[in-house]
Amino acid sequence: MSAVKQGCSIIIDTDPGQDDAVAILLALASPQLDLLGITTVAGNVPLALTSRNARIVCELAGRPDVKVFAGADAPLKRPLVTAEHVHGKTGLDGITLPAPTMPLQPGHAVDFIIETVMSRPAGTVTLCPLGPLTNIALALQREPQLAARLQQIVLMGGGCFEGGNITPAAEFNCYVDPEAAKLVFASGVPITMVPLDCTHQALTTPARIAAIRALGTPLAETVACWLEFAERFDEAKYGQQGGPLHDPCVIAWLLAPELFSGRDCNVEIETDSALTLGMSVIDWWGVSGRPRNAHVLGGVDADGFFALITAALARLGGRGG
Repeated sequence: MSAVKQGCSIIIDTDPGQDDAVAILLALASPQLDLLGITTVAGNVPLALTSRNARIVCELAGRPDVKVFAGADAPLKRPLVTAEHVHGKTGLDGITLPAPTMPLQPGHAVDFIIETVMSRPAGTVTLCPLGPLTNIALALQREPQLAARLQQIVLMGGGCFEGGNITPAAEFNCYVDPEAAKLVFASGVPITMVPLDCTHQALTTPARIAAIRALGTPLAETVACWLEFAERFDEAKYGQQGGPLHDPCVIAWLLAPELFSGRDCNVEIETDSALTLGMSVIDWWGVSGRPRNAHVLGGVDADGFFALITAALARLGGRGG
């Protein structure tokens, strides 16, 4: 399991969300990454809004050519839980944005994932899930050969020592669809996991937001407004200055793995307990004897991470809000 700095072909699976939006912008600004398409899933907000938001972000970046496919509108077995209390009713609250003009692509996101991976040489496509893992699990179930053909999965989800952010035990993405997360971690695909332990070190401090705003572009102002809106919830919750910027860590790890530290662990997802539903049980100390199935990131150079994002936003020429 390793980051690929040159010629990395990726599919972003996402439920935007302000932090998802920044992750998409980081990918679009990075020529090392070949973004094959964006697939959307219900999560932070319902599917209609995540699909709308993904297209808004592409247009903000001046990239209406990016293919966006709508996917699962509910978890595999459970009612949908959303996070408007964090992201606002649109998922991209913080600034008023025009509706997208670029269309959704015909067909389902799961079919796009399968067809894209199976039509390319084995080991050349990386999946980057930023939300609940429903689309990824459905694709793995529908095409048994998919797991062997993927290069890797790099996902944001779970937590080890940090506990949960939607329940005392569970991180939001794993909690929304624990059955999907369990299936993905059992798939045998090389996985890099970016848990809360890592993302909670990447805080949107006033100085970091000011550096983005100082770029002086409409897009930078839009991002600054997003971050200021989203951080209000985490600042109140955790009593800290700034909120964690979760999802861009996935893209940043592909681009600059030297900014991160971690170790190979066994990860299991709880699907039965009422108290710990969706918990990611990460064997950080190797005490279970279970085989290691994920590279789990535990640390990030936050200053380097935000410098990477700020430089990427400076390269984009989109129109902003």
